[in-house]
Amino acid sequence: MLKEFKKFIARGNVLDLAVGVIVGGAFSAIITSLVNNIFTPIIGLILGGVDFSNLAITFKDTKIMYGAFIQSVIDFLIVAFCLFIVVKIVNKFSHKKEEVKKEAKSAELKTLEEIRDLLKK
Repeated sequence: MLKEFKKFIARGNVLDLAVGVIVGGAFSAIITSLVNNIFTPIIGLILGGVDFSNLAITFKDTKIMYGAFIQSVIDFLIVAFCLFIVVKIVNKFSHKKEEVKKEAKSAELKTLEEIRDLLKK
């Protein structure tokens, strides 16, 4: 059983997943900082410093904190938008690299086709 466990751990997928989780955690800290320290204050200025987190309804002895829920939804939307922007930027750079590779391949392919045509003659 120990050998099977070692084999399982040594597989590339498990190591890739572990690295992904660690990098995701670090990236999460960056996004959280971006939202909390940059976007939330800007939105607070735009909305006039509105803070929903203190809104609540008291029913008998129970306090229903609906404002905290609203604030969580707003925070989620801000985080999701930030991630959307980051993914768009990364995809843009990724596609540019692919286009450069395609252009290089097409130039190589043209050269090879010319050589092939010359050899046929």
